[in-house]
Amino acid sequence: MNAFDTSNDAPGVVLTGATGFLGGELLARLLERDNRTIYALVRARDDAEAEKRLRQTIVNLLGRAEPWTHRAVAIAADLTRPDMGLDGWQREWLAGRAQQIIHCAASVSFTLGLTESRRINVEGTRRMIDLARLADALGALHCLTHVSTAYVAGTLHGTFTEDDLDVGQGFRNAYEGSKLEAELALRRYGRDLPIQVMRPSIVVGDSRTGWTSSFNVLYWPLRAFASGAYPALPARRSAPVDVVPVDYVADAILALAGRPGTTYHLTASEQASSIGELVELACARFERPAPRLLPPALYRYGLHPLLARTGPSRRRKALRRSEAFFPYFNIAARYDNQRARAALQGTGIEVPPLRAYFDRLVDYALRADWGHAPLPRHRLAGVAHPPRDRHHEGRRRSRPSTGTHRVLR
Repeated sequence: MNAFDTSNDAPGVVLTGATGFLGGELLARLLERDNRTIYALVRARDDAEAEKRLRQTIVNLLGRAEPWTHRAVAIAADLTRPDMGLDGWQREWLAGRAQQIIHCAASVSFTLGLTESRRINVEGTRRMIDLARLADALGALHCLTHVSTAYVAGTLHGTFTEDDLDVGQGFRNAYEGSKLEAELALRRYGRDLPIQVMRPSIVVGDSRTGWTSSFNVLYWPLRAFASGAYPALPARRSAPVDVVPVDYVADAILALAGRPGTTYHLTASEQASSIGELVELACARFERPAPRLLPPALYRYGLHPLLARTGPSRRRKALRRSEAFFPYFNIAARYDNQRARAALQGTGIEVPPLRAYFDRLVDYALRADWGHAPLPRHRLAGVAHPPRDRHHEGRRRSRPSTGTHRVLR
């Protein structure tokens, strides 16, 4: 469907991040399960390039472009530019059709500086607030759903609830701080708008197939561990590892979307794994000895500088790249998700424990060479099966690839 077709008056869903990991999962579900038109804001030079990118995304996700493309409208937009780079009449055209806005476009880089993180995550959110205001004034908007992160809790020690936001916490990186600022912008500038917030924790591959297009956060440390890069880790064995599969997050977002005034933690919470369990799972799968777990301060100021300067170059490189992730081995916050669990009760949408699908994540990562040889999502759809506890299934073991790859997008 052509962008800005004046004959198209269909109200629908404005979706950001549609060509990304989580946004793509939302796009696939909206096309398969919803009859509304999807207006996808795609970063591109023009609408023709945007349409090409969106069409390729749909093919990768669903196996073919038809019959989906007649409900998928690609609009070239840059959320870091004033008015998203659209003309006034284009913004009004889009706003008049924005029954629902789902904003999940963001930079998830842990190494990006604060200025750039703010430009993408904070200013991008303000652009969506502006669009929501216009849509609301035109009588179109039902709800703006903003996808944030549970890590707005930052370095908080203790329980972080769905009602908490700025509680004086510090942050491990600019990503966390910018996502909190984006939520504050929603509260400040969107006070009179129908807004809700979703806060997933670490999002990994599909629990049924292992598929992912985003090999960051959990995947890089796993890959480095598989290659023998970690004789020791700065971690507490009991520290929580709150991981959620993308199928749960996407299903939960769409099930809970359209409830203004709510914030939901899409987290594992009581089902969360721990550093100790993750190490055990990784050791069993990759047949590696367990690394020593050292107090973070001792590791950082004592052992890490030594390891980073000596030994094989591959290990030194892996350790340098791991520095952005090490703080997540010592998290002290726990995310209360009572409201989300209550709202999802009866839907069948539940968080599986990591041990139930860990081998599937690794299976896909190895088949995809940790992102170097990705497989289209639709090729795995036929082999999907429900998560099972690893204690009731045979373990398949294989040696990991040792090629290098880009960790962050």
